[in-house]
Amino acid sequence: MQKPQIEIARDSLDLAERMVRLFLSAADDAIASRGVFHIALSGGRTPERFLERLAGVPRVGRFPWDRVHLFWVDERYVPPDSQASNYRLVARTLLCRIDMPEANVHRIPTEFEDMTDAALAYGRTMREVFRLEANGIPQFDLVVLGMGSDGHTASLFPNSPVVRDADHLASVVPAGDTVKPARITLTRPVLRAARRVAMLVSGAEKSHTLKRVFLGEPDEMRYPVQVLWPVLERVVWLVDREAAGEIM
Repeated sequence: MQKPQIEIARDSLDLAERMVRLFLSAADDAIASRGVFHIALSGGRTPERFLERLAGVPRVGRFPWDRVHLFWVDERYVPPDSQASNYRLVARTLLCRIDMPEANVHRIPTEFEDMTDAALAYGRTMREVFRLEANGIPQFDLVVLGMGSDGHTASLFPNSPVVRDADHLASVVPAGDTVKPARITLTRPVLRAARRVAMLVSGAEKSHTLKRVFLGEPDEMRYPVQVLWPVLERVVWLVDREAAGEIM
């Protein structure tokens, strides 16, 4: 098995700054090579710090945001102005400070009465923006993920059948004991297809799980973050010292 590519940051601020550099590098490469940069962002405390740092970088004001298409990895099924919304997080930390065309912002819709219709609509949006064939998979230039203390990533949670969904681009994650409220998430084929994946892991509460993920036998139903094991060569793990405490 390919060994994980791990960068250990001093702290959460250093991790966020490393993520900013990775973002700008991936964006520059994509725009130079293909004229457009497709990115999918996650919510959470660690990505929030990255977005705040990115919004403060001087060159961001001159960045060609009209060549960027922004998507979300997952979303809670709440209104876009809810404090729990991943869209709202990005809107208040980054979108309000840059000049990105509204048509290039592709949030996961949460207005449908039936969540399945919302997931299918998001799949159609990806097919349209990426100009996909009927069974095509979008290839994001960068997907930004986090890992929970239970080993979940995106909204792929332990022992959920959604972990093995290979038939859809986006899937409904029903509400349950550990998932509240219900969510919509990109599926593993989409995550695996990305040209680059940045996995942000911060906090001492994740150190034991990270050790099990790296050193134990792969079991993606127990640790869904391991759905990325077939494409580890394209995954960069940005881990702060606290989270890396048991692998250093």
